[in-house]
Amino acid sequence: MQNPILARRNFLRSAVGGIATLSLATCKTDNSLPKINFEAIRSPILFKGDAATAFRDPTVVYDGGVFWLYYSYILHELDGRAYNYTAYSTSRDLVDWTEPHIFTPRDERLNYCAPGNVIRYEGEWILCLQTYPTPNFQRSGSEDCRIWIRRSKNLADWGEPELLKVRGPEVALENMGRIIDPYLIQDKHEPEKWWCFFDDNAVNMSFSYDLNTWTYFDRIPGGENVCVLTEGRDDYLMFHSINGHGGNGIAMKRSRDLKAWEDIGSPITLGQQSWPWAQGRITAGFVLDLREELSVGKYLMFFHGTGPEDESVIFNTHACLGIAWSDDLVTWDWPGKGASIVAM
Repeated sequence: MQNPILARRNFLRSAVGGIATLSLATCKTDNSLPKINFEAIRSPILFKGDAATAFRDPTVVYDGGVFWLYYSYILHELDGRAYNYTAYSTSRDLVDWTEPHIFTPRDERLNYCAPGNVIRYEGEWILCLQTYPTPNFQRSGSEDCRIWIRRSKNLADWGEPELLKVRGPEVALENMGRIIDPYLIQDKHEPEKWWCFFDDNAVNMSFSYDLNTWTYFDRIPGGENVCVLTEGRDDYLMFHSINGHGGNGIAMKRSRDLKAWEDIGSPITLGQQSWPWAQGRITAGFVLDLREELSVGKYLMFFHGTGPEDESVIFNTHACLGIAWSDDLVTWDWPGKGASIVAM
């Protein structure tokens, strides 16, 4: 009888296809860059939240040997009010990271956060993100949540937000409905065509040929914080967070045409059982395919965890950013794997 772990690995490898393209992961392979020493990463926690701070919704771009990590940065002030920001930190080795650099305003009516991903488009970097208004400092964003892009020449200095009218140009701002968690990806077969995935209690897709005028396409069952990779010649591979009551873990789907999606594998929960800081929920998995980058050679997953209670108790505090890596999207590794507990 075939080993069940090997059988599952072979199934998933078959499901996700062959060698993935790197169109959104990195500009080029640089043979001169030092190889990442994964054994030097001592903890799966990259940034640790506390009673006044939360780190959520990571996304990463790798450029010229530097990892640019963008994330939601939630800060509680002395009066208990919480503000959402988007911040970034950088690293060359995945061990040492710069302090958070906030580049969005302090304004509860906006609360720019949840960066989806960074793409390269017409000589510029494009970051997509959301507004998450909490005008009465409620826990969750209001019905006025919308999605946006910002442009940069250098990944550090970002232009003014531009609204993504993903419902179509004829739909007024006030009629768009609550929209969060954008993610941009280039079409495999039409390079001039771009897709935006977003969430309104399901996975939605719109497309554009200029990142300005959008055509709504379809809606499929799925969770939040979508991340989509192109795999092989034909496939798209989606990671999404299982949401709803008691939702936990990062699920995967596969498609060849962006219309029919097949669930594959089991929800990814990594070392959650041994991580008090993530025993409430693991979510917001962002996967970067750097297998062809000689200095890395793996898939990297960035995510956030909350715990020990779930997000009905802990939401705007204590959330931590974590890291894991894989060669095949089946077996995942992380610092301290096999240890009984990785404490906060």
